[in-house]
Amino acid sequence: MTSNPNSSNLSASDLDPASPEFAERRAAARKKLDALDPAMQDGTVADPLRRDWFESVYRLAENDPARVPWANLSAHPLTRAWTLGQVRGLTGLKVLDVGCGLGDNAECLAAAGAEVVAFDLVAEAISWAKQRFPASKVDYQVAELFTLPPKWQGSFDFVHECYTLQALSVALVPKALGVLAQLLAPGGHLLVVARGRGEDDDVSGPPWPLPPSFIDEAKRQGLTPVMIEDISATAEVARRHWRVLFRRAS
Repeated sequence: MTSNPNSSNLSASDLDPASPEFAERRAAARKKLDALDPAMQDGTVADPLRRDWFESVYRLAENDPARVPWANLSAHPLTRAWTLGQVRGLTGLKVLDVGCGLGDNAECLAAAGAEVVAFDLVAEAISWAKQRFPASKVDYQVAELFTLPPKWQGSFDFVHECYTLQALSVALVPKALGVLAQLLAPGGHLLVVARGRGEDDDVSGPPWPLPPSFIDEAKRQGLTPVMIEDISATAEVARRHWRVLFRRAS
């Protein structure tokens, strides 16, 4: 792990996600951020992409990763395990990491041999990722899911999506799946890692865990599931999760 140079006033213990100090700062930040999030107050999402809120997260973090709720300074355990399990690795594949945050998943994919493009809605997140990994081969870019560069359409062998779908209002998930499908080259694959819920469970968020029907929606968008894992809570993953691999038709 390469720490953010702008966090030099924090000790190694302060930057350890397993430390009590880190957990304490995260809990305090989470409380403050929830109070700023309109979706947490009355469920109203005037800005479906929640751009203002995400920008506030990084601005208020003041270079402390503990204050970014999804920043654990390592790749997501389900992403990391899947990547390590690929016998042939991802060597030579053109890969897109969606909503890359501070860059840990993108770096994991690049370490497996992929040619990685990673994007995030928030410019400060991209700046921070570049600072953390100054020698990275990842092409970090600022972009928004629904207005991506036209040249990206059909350009990627593999798209990795972790926690972006669940951060969108439920009504936007079908549209987002359509966008992800169109990014894939024929025969390309999409890996989705997200919190899961039962179809009839009450929905409250954000985040909004995905029900099983999101897989049917993906099929309608031209994606065929080739691996579906409904994962119960574990020591590494505290809540129910989906890890689903889709393939775009040739």
